[in-house]
Amino acid sequence: MGRELYEAFPVFAEAFDEACSYLDGHLGRSLKDVVFGGDPVLDQTRFTQAALFALESALFRLVSSFGVRPDALIGHSIGEVSAAYAAGVFSLEDACALVAVRGRLMQAARAGGAMLAIAAPEADVLPELVEGVSLAAVNGPAAVVVSGDADAVEVLEELFRGRGVKVKRLTVSHAFHSAHMDTALAEFEETIRSLTFNEPRITVISNVTGQVADELTSPAYWARQIRAAVRFADGIRTLDTQGITTYLELGPDPVLTSLVQSTLDTPTAAASVLNARSEEPRALLQALATAYTSGTDIDWTALLPGGTRVDLPTYAFQHEEFWLHPVDQTDVAAAGLDTGGHPLLGAAVEIAETGHLVLTGLLSDQRLPWLTDHTIAGTTLLPGTAFVDLALHAAQLTGLTTIEDLVLAAPLTLTPTPPPASRSPSNPPTPPADAP
Repeated sequence: MGRELYEAFPVFAEAFDEACSYLDGHLGRSLKDVVFGGDPVLDQTRFTQAALFALESALFRLVSSFGVRPDALIGHSIGEVSAAYAAGVFSLEDACALVAVRGRLMQAARAGGAMLAIAAPEADVLPELVEGVSLAAVNGPAAVVVSGDADAVEVLEELFRGRGVKVKRLTVSHAFHSAHMDTALAEFEETIRSLTFNEPRITVISNVTGQVADELTSPAYWARQIRAAVRFADGIRTLDTQGITTYLELGPDPVLTSLVQSTLDTPTAAASVLNARSEEPRALLQALATAYTSGTDIDWTALLPGGTRVDLPTYAFQHEEFWLHPVDQTDVAAAGLDTGGHPLLGAAVEIAETGHLVLTGLLSDQRLPWLTDHTIAGTTLLPGTAFVDLALHAAQLTGLTTIEDLVLAAPLTLTPTPPPASRSPSNPPTPPADAP
């Protein structure tokens, strides 16, 4: 994740490298090598959390360089740390220190847990929680995650599956946001007390409360954030009440984007700057375009250096149709004639007495608008190539194959079809003046 952006955008590469420079010291190895090299240790939460923070902080720096200025920020679990950093609560160095100790202590917590996603409302899940299982996240109106002891989670899994509810075990190493994390809280809170906390410069929505965060400078809050359920859906509803209509997800895949769209009933534009199934620069540009067409300011000169901005025309756009409109034609077969078998011919009839073949057609600028392309000095003429094509068609119908010579004694002129006159008893419609 991020490799293609790293190669395409120096701003992203610089921000990613800067975050890794702080995180590497805590991790004891190169985070960039782990992320871009596909190292299996990336599945360990201490590396996963560090990698997500490095990616998200670099994405924020990248979109900020294009003039994107958020009105509010919300994250999801480790993403809330990224949101707080973006809002100015931490310096980059302190944010990396918090992320590193968070990941280390959570990985050292009690193993043997499980997490289960349940496609049901919170109100349906809460009464069924058993001992050893906690509510870990409320992601949408029918998207809940529970976490805890593996055997207790299995009981809930079978219960809801038996009711026909979709359930899915999450691929995780620990039971995050459950009592399994309790052993990490005290040390985590004590360790981060040495960090510098600042009041946010941008509104941040709390995962713990689902409301505007007012405790981001408290180490105790960040300890609770590890243990408490992630109230993401409540947070999105809070943003909606504040008039937020455009959501830009800064993460490796559009997971939160779909949750936003499923949570809100109001018209919403939501896009992820990365998509695992798309080229990274393309996904970024599509997300920025979505934001721009929804009213977000984008600095296109920064995104497209060397480009020139031009003014829109000061006059109304002139519209001209190029579609061919079908015109009803008489069914010649019903009249006992054969069709001409050619776009310029309407009927064919063989004279019984002589065996001669007569081909007829109506050349009209209504039926064949392209005929007017061959206009010379204001007069529309049937092109000579059309005569050749008609002669070849007649030759094929009569068993011949070639034209030895073709002389046009006089050009065939086509008079334009006049506009329809108003229909009244005293002013009947004028027949079209087409060339037979």
